[in-house]
Amino acid sequence: MKAAYIETQGGPEVLKYGEMPDPVAGLGEVVVDIHAASVNGADWKVRAGHYSEMTEFPYILGRDFSGVVCEVGEGVEDLTIGDAVFGVCDVGQEGAYAEKIVMKASIIANKPDSLSHNQAAALSLTGLTALVSIEDTIKLQPGEKILIQGGAGGVASFAIQIAKHIGARVITTASAANIDYLRSLGADEIIDYNAQDFTEIVSECDAVFDTVGGDVAQRSFDVLKPGGRAAFIASGPKAPESPRADAQSLRPAVGRDRLHLERIVELFEAGVIRVPEISTYPLSEAVAAHRVSEGRHLRGKLVFEVR
Repeated sequence: MKAAYIETQGGPEVLKYGEMPDPVAGLGEVVVDIHAASVNGADWKVRAGHYSEMTEFPYILGRDFSGVVCEVGEGVEDLTIGDAVFGVCDVGQEGAYAEKIVMKASIIANKPDSLSHNQAAALSLTGLTALVSIEDTIKLQPGEKILIQGGAGGVASFAIQIAKHIGARVITTASAANIDYLRSLGADEIIDYNAQDFTEIVSECDAVFDTVGGDVAQRSFDVLKPGGRAAFIASGPKAPESPRADAQSLRPAVGRDRLHLERIVELFEAGVIRVPEISTYPLSEAVAAHRVSEGRHLRGKLVFEVR
């Protein structure tokens, strides 16, 4: 099979495109012919060595995908060859930048006809992360006020729509170019981070969801009311320590399961959420796609059209 992989960690230029061995389904697993795979911030962070130093190469990146089952392992009874499916790799597994991937059958879901492969790939990890963060971790309630940092990104734009569906007041930060886009997603207030300091405008929030990290994450505690909670997905594997005894700092535990993927489909088909804007690349142009992703100014999602 063709794949985009790395043989060392470093800049985008270390990505290579070539032949890799086909995977084989084991007990409880299926092999999926990948049609689309999305690019996530975690991908280039792994490539660059931000998470860990690797010892096993070559290494295929990529955490979510959409495709068609082409092989079924022993013990799998709920999926068959030819089923269209989508999903997110198990925790600790990657490999979606390829024509095929082997997966636990229990953690992927049937792709409905209402979603194209590109759309399903674009919603998988971003949707899962947003759902776990807003519904399961922050446990946002109707009438609460939430600040979502970096609103135009894939996860954050999904989170805005979920928060509005819950019935919260949603404030978000973005560049001026994305204000109309975020208003169309339902944001009640948009702060241009290039022109305004959010800590001088926002206060008494019940919750903050940060997708930016760094100094933005630390200053997010300033806008919480006593008893407020903040969730962080861009500050590494652990949430930053809260500087306040009266504010919670949370790191969403983004597990993998079919129920959350089916929840994404439910929200999409109900018109609650929409697919983010998608920019596509062939898998052979992984270097260019990573340069765009690492620039962190993309609106929506990057998706590899694998087939």
